[in-house]
Amino acid sequence: QVQPVESGGGSVQAGGSLRLSCAASRYSYTFYCVGWFRQAPGKEREGIASIDSGGRIIYANSVKGRFTISQDSAHRTVYLQMDSLKPEDTAMYYCAAELGRCASPIRLADFDYWGQGTHVTVSS
Repeated sequence: QVQPVESGGGSVQAGGSLRLSCAASRYSYTFYCVGWFRQAPGKEREGIASIDSGGRIIYANSVKGRFTISQDSAHRTVYLQMDSLKPEDTAMYYCAAELGRCASPIRLADFDYWGQGTHVTVSS
C-alpha cells in the first residue's frame, strides 16, 4: 500500500516561498500520479497540481505561474515549490497518489492514497 508523507509546511510572509515534499513509500508502480491538494478553513479541498510517471504536469489556475511541481523518481519524492505566496494560500496541504496517469481537472475522487497533511500559513 502506498503511504504519502508530507513535509515542509510552515509560516511565511506574503511574497515568500516554501517547498513542500511528498515521500511515497512502498510504491514502485510503473504508472502513477501524485497530486497536491489544499483545504482552507471553511472551504472544500481543491486539487492544485499533479505529476505522473510520464512527466505530465497539471496545474489549477489558482496556482499556475507561482507553484512548480517536480519529482525525484529515484527517491519516490514529489515536490511543490511555492513562490509569491499570498495570504489566500493559507491552508492544509495534502499529498495524494493514485495508480495510473494524471487526468485534468485534478479530482479528489481519483486519488486512493492520502497523506496526513502539512499546514501552510501566509501572513500579510
